[in-house]
Order: sequence, then C-alpha cells, then structure tokens
Amino acid sequence: MAEEGKLTKKEQPPSLWRYANRLPFREDAAVSLGEGLTPLRPAARLGAEIGVPALFIKNEGHNPTWSHKDRFSTVAITAAQQAGASTVATSSTGNAGASLAAYAARAGLSCVVATAAGSAGPMLTQIEKYGAQVIPFENKSDRWAFLAEGVERFGWFATSPYRHPVVGSHPIGIEGYKTLAFEIVEQMGGAVPDWCALPVCYGDALAGLWLGFKELLRDGEIARMPRLLAAEVHGSLALALDQGIDRVPDVTARFNTLAVSIGATRSTFQALKALRETRGIAVPVSNDGLIALQEKTAGMEGIFLELSSVVPIAAILAARQQGVIGSHEAVVAVVTASGLKDVDKSNPAAISRSFSTVDAALEVIGA
Repeated sequence: MAEEGKLTKKEQPPSLWRYANRLPFREDAAVSLGEGLTPLRPAARLGAEIGVPALFIKNEGHNPTWSHKDRFSTVAITAAQQAGASTVATSSTGNAGASLAAYAARAGLSCVVATAAGSAGPMLTQIEKYGAQVIPFENKSDRWAFLAEGVERFGWFATSPYRHPVVGSHPIGIEGYKTLAFEIVEQMGGAVPDWCALPVCYGDALAGLWLGFKELLRDGEIARMPRLLAAEVHGSLALALDQGIDRVPDVTARFNTLAVSIGATRSTFQALKALRETRGIAVPVSNDGLIALQEKTAGMEGIFLELSSVVPIAAILAARQQGVIGSHEAVVAVVTASGLKDVDKSNPAAISRSFSTVDAALEVIGA
C-alpha cells in the first residue's frame, strides 16, 4: 500500500516525470513525449575489450527524438508554455534543435533553430520535419547575434546561450538532466558507480548529472558521489583543471572533429565546477579510431552511437590505459544519441554493391 499522497511505481508516469517532486513543475503540467527511463545495460564484451569489465551503457538514444536533449526540452518547453511564450529558439548543430522542435510541436509553439552550415544532414531534416524554421549561418558566431535580436525584438524564449562567455543553457532546462542520476541509482538497485562518463560541450548534462547525485547525497539516498569524466574534443576543461584556473580558456581547434555536437573550443565554469566537486577528470579525444570504436561498440553490444556518443567510450579507454580508472571500478558511459543522427559523417559512402545471383552473394559470405 502506498503512503498517502505518494504514487506506487505502477502509478507513476512512464517518463522522467516520475521524479516530478524533484523538478520545477508538476507532472500534470508537463509537456511530455515519454522521455527518460532509458536503459542501463552492462556492456561486458566491450568492457573486457577496453579493460573495464564493469562497464555499463546508459543509452539515451531511446528518448523520443533519439537523444538526451529531450530531458532538457521537456522541462524547458513546459517553462516556456507556463511563461506564455509563443516562440522558442535555440542555437544548435542538431540534437538540441531537433529535440526543442519536437517538444515545441507538442506544445503548439513556433520554433526557430539557428544552426551552422555543414551540420549533419539527418538532424537538420529531423528539425524541419517537426515544423521548425531552420536558419543556417556560414559564420557560427552570427547565430548568437541572431538569437539576441530575436529575444529583444520578438520576445523569443531562448533555451540556448547567446552571450560570451558561455554560462550554459537555460538553467530551468538543466534541471531535467538531474533525472539521469536518479535513474542510474534506481537502475543499479541503489548502488552508485565509481565513474560516470559523458560527452561534454558546454556541460549542461554534466552539471545536471552532478546536481542530481548531489540531491541524492543530501537526502541520504546515496552514501557517496561518483567521479565524473568529461569527454571533450579540444581540451579546454583539461587545461583549466591542469592549471587550477576558474576561467575556462578558449583553445585553438587543431582539427575538424567528427564529433560535431561537442566541437566547442571553450567549455563552461558549470562543467569545471562539476568536475572539481567530484574529483573528476577531463579527457580530450581526437578523431583517431573514433569510427572504428563506433563500429566495435555496435558489433559487440548492438548499440549504434552518434560519433559524439562514442567519445566517452574512447575517453574511458584512455583513462584506463593511463591507470586513472581501475580494472575493478564500475563505470557508466552515458551515450547521448543514436548513430542515425550523423550517419552521413560516420559512413559517407553508401553501400553500392549488389549481387545478380545467390551464388555470387554466398561466395562473399564464405570468403
């Protein structure tokens, strides 16, 4: 029998809004597509391959728009609706824009997505299919000036940053990422992993994950915090940690990353604080071996990841090789999006070979 005023697990909503008592809005006011409650699975074969037998994968590709951004959007769009906004807007190279567009459609709001020329084609198509207006800019920095004008002239509800230096996305949306921590602990039967690793750009999900674990610790539901690992591209967080500085530097991009979703050259203080508070680390990851690791993860675990989502697995491998992560430690990789998001970048050459006979095909299989 449930306590008075509390729902049983069966009665709780089948989404992250089962944690509504820890979120800014009531479940009955939420704009929801059934986000959250994504699977956490042991990845024994891949873990053995990279020297981390107790590797788990939290697969955020199971969200409604196939990325973790839905945790942010459900709360942010609820906030926009409660505020009486008619148009929401974001600067995005893909996942955030697709997610916001979907939730705006659900709420009956207009959506504007300022993006960069050359963004992944499948994600731009997804954004447009939800009815959002996509505005590509050749100069990425123009996106922020565009958003600022939209907020000032038209009263847009902007969910992404548009000023330097970046602080992070809308703080009310970041509350949604706390549910990652709540789910991980629940799915592990109340246990806490030694490490949680995830891809990091401006650190919204990292900060939300940290806040979630912090709340659980405060309320006595866990006895310790996991260490956090920020898998980044260009190394601004690693540099800030190494130098012991609070101002995250804007570093020079030395290459064009395949992990376009996290390609910023400067992260944020919110990400840096989350790492410091958890004795965490930041690991820069290059393009080297990224597609091969994507294919290995798919082939060994049946999970096809966006290239940005492969980055934390590469970072876990690097940290294990450096002896930072021990072979006995339990590690959760939060993989943030499906590989269908940027399939044009991970496999630009379509399979063109075909067979005219069964025998010819069997010869290849038997080769």
